[in-house]
Amino acid sequence: MEFIARLLATMAGLWVTTRLVSSISIESSSTSQTVIVLAAVALVFTAVNSIIKPVVTTLAFPLYLLTFGLFALVTNSALFALTGWLSTSLGFPMTTGGFWSCLAGAVITSVVSSIVSGILRDKKDERD
Repeated sequence: MEFIARLLATMAGLWVTTRLVSSISIESSSTSQTVIVLAAVALVFTAVNSIIKPVVTTLAFPLYLLTFGLFALVTNSALFALTGWLSTSLGFPMTTGGFWSCLAGAVITSVVSSIVSGILRDKKDERD
């Protein structure tokens, strides 16, 4: 159940990102297709952050130290671009734009998904 809540939170973050950043878009013809593409892209986003991000963070650790953690912005932007490329390669079209749009997309997606995840977690705690 927690995985589905995280997936929904990531989907919400990606949807808000496509609405706020003009160069990031998900191409679909209907609302149901948009939901399916958002779910697929959210799965790819989760896989990239779960599998590839720890490796990149470990390898780039000296750069994190030199830049006092600001290199994390570059890493997140690159992983967001990788998510767009992988999604498109898998048949779920997502346009990510350049570095700055990927950076904005990564930040917006993280903030919105954290807020939605927190709301869903609070509702779960109230039921328990």
